[in-house]
Amino acid sequence: MRRNPSVPKGISILIADSSAVVRSILAQELGRSGTEVLLCDDGEQAFDLAISHDFDLVIADANLPKIEGIELCKRLKAHQHTQQVPVVILNSLDTEEAMRRGYQAGACACINKDQSREALLEAIHNVMYKATFQRGRLILVVDDSSSVRSLVGRGLKEAGFHVMLAENGRVALDLLRNEKPDLILSDIDMPEMNGEEFCQAVHADAVLAAIPFIVMSANDQRPIMRRMLQLGADSYLVKPFNVDQLVITVEKLLSDQLLLLQKEKERLATEQRLMLASITSLCCALEARDAYTRGHSEAVSDIATRIAMHMNVSAEEIELIRLGGKLHDIGKIGVIDSVLMKPGRLTEEEFALIKRHPVIGAEILLPVPSLARIIPIVLYHHERMDGKGYPEGLKGLAIPLWARITAVGDTYHALTSNRPYRNGMPKDKALQIIESVSGSQLCPDCVEIFLKMELWDTDLAADKIPGDAPTAPLSRSCTVS
Repeated sequence: MRRNPSVPKGISILIADSSAVVRSILAQELGRSGTEVLLCDDGEQAFDLAISHDFDLVIADANLPKIEGIELCKRLKAHQHTQQVPVVILNSLDTEEAMRRGYQAGACACINKDQSREALLEAIHNVMYKATFQRGRLILVVDDSSSVRSLVGRGLKEAGFHVMLAENGRVALDLLRNEKPDLILSDIDMPEMNGEEFCQAVHADAVLAAIPFIVMSANDQRPIMRRMLQLGADSYLVKPFNVDQLVITVEKLLSDQLLLLQKEKERLATEQRLMLASITSLCCALEARDAYTRGHSEAVSDIATRIAMHMNVSAEEIELIRLGGKLHDIGKIGVIDSVLMKPGRLTEEEFALIKRHPVIGAEILLPVPSLARIIPIVLYHHERMDGKGYPEGLKGLAIPLWARITAVGDTYHALTSNRPYRNGMPKDKALQIIESVSGSQLCPDCVEIFLKMELWDTDLAADKIPGDAPTAPLSRSCTVS
């Protein structure tokens, strides 16, 4: 089975099926993704639950006792509280008539429940993903006719969309300054600013140009249609049209947009994997140049990640900090061996070369959009709270938090690591130095968390994981004064 698309956590689903086996399978599988699932075995109970709770999706067997699934769907679509809730009908018979009845009742999907378990679950996951993506999307309706605005707006709301209304292009542009919709529906013939001018204005704005644009007009002349499509319109509906036709067109455009977003997400993920593989190879090459630096990046990443886990940051941020720790010294690939591995004290000129490595590292990562958020770690992990760091001399809270976190891990591992110019110091002494430079060199909040953690019990001393460290004013890393 293909991998199912992810469904946002926290959504609530009602499953109404006369089969205990089907209910159990669906509840078990859907519940794994953090979905809240309520179960019932007849249509009457399902209707009572639906109107008294806020469900994001209802899955109903077509052959429910008391109230059949088709009739249940009709009642839900007729009730004000549930008319926007997507309904999936499960049919035992995969016939055209069964499908037709389900869609006529207002179902968003009709699925054959007698297919394989894998195919059934995949179909339901796809419907859930599209339903949760679509529900609550904002549609801007632009038309000078109040009756058209009312009719279209009501139909979209019943389908689960949020709606903004404007009587002409000028008013619509004013609305777009404050809120960006997911799709625009616009008439052509309007006062003050007509649909053609409005469409041109939207597509001239880089922020708005990607919004799907549907024209709805009584003008059915082919040259006008082609003109609007050339201006950037994605579809053209001729009035009078059926509101259901409009809703289906809107859903199709948003669904196509969803597929494009998924493909772009997959492309970026592939790009990041390939780039990370290349950068990891560079890191390995860097550490292979000098046995004393081997394992340093991994150790710093581990310490920084543990500090971040004790702070009020999200799981996504923790992962980025972990990655940033691994890449924090990537810029040293641009420092010549005679300076990077010099056993003695560095000259002013040599130290100036060392101080370039954060900038070089940032330049290496800059072409990769998916790594943009970790560049501050690479660029600023040698800044100091007193402003005496490099490369920009940032001071205090002007230093990004992730860089301040990484600096603690970098300094600790540097102090406890063997260097060509000195042996690593005992961990107790290193911890005393870390505490002594809190507030001057290192962020006091990060140091406080670090000292409270028992990281020194995880064998990060130099005899276990050697790394890069500075103790003199012209050392390879942060200066500890």
